[in-house]
Amino acid sequence: MVYKYDFLVIGAGVAGMSYALKVAKANKGKVCMICKTSLDEANTSFAQGGVASVTNMKVDTFDKHIADTIIAGDYISDRKAVEQVVRMAPEQIKELVKWGVNFDKKDDGTFDLHREGGHSEFRILHHADDTGAEIQRGLMEAVKSNPNIDVKENHFAVEIITQHHLGVRVTRRSPYIQCYGAYVLNPKTQKVDTYLAKVTVMCTGGCGAVYLTTSNPVIATGDGIAMVYRAKGTVQDMEFVQFHPTVLHNPNETHPAYLITEAMRGYGGILKLPNGETFMEKYDERLSLAPRDIVARAIDKEMKIHGIDHVCLDVTHKDPDETRHHFPNIYQKCLSMGIDITTDYIPVRPAAHYMCGGIKVDLNGQTSIERLYALGECSCTGLHGGNRLASNSLIEAVVYAETAARDSLKHVDLYDFNDQVPKWNDEGTMTNEEKVLITQSVREVNQIMANYVGIVRSDLRLHRAWDRLDMLYEETENLFKRVKASKDICELRNMINVGYLITRFALERKESRGLHFTTDYPVHAYDKK
Repeated sequence: MVYKYDFLVIGAGVAGMSYALKVAKANKGKVCMICKTSLDEANTSFAQGGVASVTNMKVDTFDKHIADTIIAGDYISDRKAVEQVVRMAPEQIKELVKWGVNFDKKDDGTFDLHREGGHSEFRILHHADDTGAEIQRGLMEAVKSNPNIDVKENHFAVEIITQHHLGVRVTRRSPYIQCYGAYVLNPKTQKVDTYLAKVTVMCTGGCGAVYLTTSNPVIATGDGIAMVYRAKGTVQDMEFVQFHPTVLHNPNETHPAYLITEAMRGYGGILKLPNGETFMEKYDERLSLAPRDIVARAIDKEMKIHGIDHVCLDVTHKDPDETRHHFPNIYQKCLSMGIDITTDYIPVRPAAHYMCGGIKVDLNGQTSIERLYALGECSCTGLHGGNRLASNSLIEAVVYAETAARDSLKHVDLYDFNDQVPKWNDEGTMTNEEKVLITQSVREVNQIMANYVGIVRSDLRLHRAWDRLDMLYEETENLFKRVKASKDICELRNMINVGYLITRFALERKESRGLHFTTDYPVHAYDKK
């Protein structure tokens, strides 16, 4: 089948839905959203903490938020991107509210603001401890009620379409690569359909599922990054994988591991060893509220020093009723494991959480490939630099949805559908009977990334990861050519591609910076001067 849409949005989290709503409002054509699972299972819905925006102008300023972001990013953030997000944030918060998203308020009607690690002021808007789910709910209702948006649930984008599919040789040096849409797997027919588009927008989220333990859902396999990289698009900063310092330690839940929001430390939670000793004073004067990279490395080191598989977060000194009020879902989750957080320590450990790098884009979300935009976690705007400041990601997605919508609406009438695109060719391939090979390869990728490309790295470990991933790549590509496209083998290909990119970028950075810490270069390059 061949489908034609003016705007093709691949992904359905806050970035994809915000963009779809913004362009649909302009009435400049039909929008299609390709959703890998059901509409409510995007990574957005797993975000607990909140959305960062300067709201209380009496004490907070744009300059403070900009400075906090650049400091957390280890001074390699793109200042223009930082200023754009920070200054546009309040207006985009108003739009989220207009779409039906509810943020907690005080009795006087003002927003009940939290503070998180790395922030100098209280500026985190939230909805209890399930802000992402509330944003997803509000946007889903708006999307479903919009007649200009078609949603294709449980469809999987296999590749984006470029000149390569027309028989033109495309390399990383090719000028003017163009995107004409995507090949998409229909789960009912098990056929790969052709979706032609004037504008394509990649909003596929993160890649935490390449690691053994992650706060991301199983669908976070880095699909968009891998597809754009294979299409010879530019990616950037892939070494900067953020590990959330505190997920609930439960060996039976690794994909996703249950997140213990950073707001709990902003609330007054203290990191301790299981014996009750504090340890953050050895690592940073900001203690438990230091930026995530510092806290994650500190916990990793303490676990290795003491030979333990977790540390603890203590909120037992706080008012029990207040704790239950602010963190109802965390309270119930822990209670289901026999842990009463008002009287017991919470067992926590780091887990892969957020990709700060990704598909390189400009201030309008435009990639190096014409007619292709990237938004949200799969993109690299430069905002996060070497380390994302807590709660900056959701607002980044909405701000860039705004700039991308403006830019693409200006240009969409200049484009046309490319009717020369051939249908997906799977002639001569067979149905894949060797599922065990794919399952085992996924496990191997998880182990390789966890053991060799984790919180603390070395050239020796990275080279070992490179060699193992290279072998898996060859095996998987050979299998992909022989069998019909399926979601599981496509996800495996994407995971291997993303694992390779993280490893390659990590090897190329000859310093420790932000989220990338290597024992071979334990200081900043500029510290050597």
